[in-house]
Amino acid sequence: MEAAFSYYAPSLWKSSVGTFISRPLPFLLLHFTLLKCDITDGNVEHLKREHSLMKPYQGVGSSPSSQWDFWGSTLVTSSYVRLTPDERSKQGSIWNTVPVHLKDWEMHVQYKIHGSGKKNLHGDGIAIWYTKERLHPGPVFGNQDHFVGLALFVDTFRNDLHGMDRSFPYISAMVNNGSLPYDHGNDGRTSELGGCSSEIRNKDHDTYLAIRYSKGRLTVMIDIDDKNEWKECIDIGGVRLPTGYYFGASAATGDLSDNHDIISMKMYQLMVEHAPDEDSLDWTKIEPSVSLLKSPKDNIDDPTGNFRSTPLTGWKVFLLLLCALLGIVVCGVVGAVVFQKRQERNRRFY
Repeated sequence: MEAAFSYYAPSLWKSSVGTFISRPLPFLLLHFTLLKCDITDGNVEHLKREHSLMKPYQGVGSSPSSQWDFWGSTLVTSSYVRLTPDERSKQGSIWNTVPVHLKDWEMHVQYKIHGSGKKNLHGDGIAIWYTKERLHPGPVFGNQDHFVGLALFVDTFRNDLHGMDRSFPYISAMVNNGSLPYDHGNDGRTSELGGCSSEIRNKDHDTYLAIRYSKGRLTVMIDIDDKNEWKECIDIGGVRLPTGYYFGASAATGDLSDNHDIISMKMYQLMVEHAPDEDSLDWTKIEPSVSLLKSPKDNIDDPTGNFRSTPLTGWKVFLLLLCALLGIVVCGVVGAVVFQKRQERNRRFY
């Protein structure tokens, strides 16, 4: 499968990796298959170094010239940025100090979650943020609740013991305008846009995820097997995100723990044309939102963890009404037959 954007070139971040592609008809037919094509551009002119975190992590610190700042238990080494050690009750984060003024972008995250905890005895996970504010510690994977912007959660611990329809670790996305809390008790189900299960702990190799936002569409891809293949995790349209927000990553441990390491975060600019009316908008004034076809709370009943994406309109309403009508007719016929047999039985006693 070839990349659909003609301006894409092989990526710098892995020698041969998959790609997010635009959606031609053949790709729609293979919507949930693995992708073996180049992911994004990778050319120097499209890699935005001011928004990228790479070895040897120059520009990380608290000086005025630093492009990344960190907090809490975060430890910066020459090989990785450890947000939390494998110890209880730790929180750490790292944040880009430069606001992102790109309308279309793609963020690649190379990370590793590992520790001594056995199955189901580890936590809590990593979050990747694109938010209005930065460096605000809190209860949501080490960051503040009621955030404004986008969050991607790599949740390694199950809190909802009744939600056995999905396995953990679980990756999910949430868009917030500051009005919604993150529901820890239900593992964020009441506000998630979609997600997928992903066995990312204690791998012998690094794991990868890519977040793409382009023309109102949010797509998340994962590579957990180190096979240079991307697998789609989340794909949802109708997402509105402003410019001028900050990228960051955070992690937290509680009674259970893990090492949460960020190896790199690479930001790419997507060269996408917009309609004149879109270009004339003040993108800094856009409120984060999602044009959902159904309430996020309805997602609790969806065993896939994704939104069922079409409303009951048109032919679906017709089919529903037809089934209801057939049910009424069948009930009427059965009732008439039962009534007639009872009448015949009653006549025998006279």
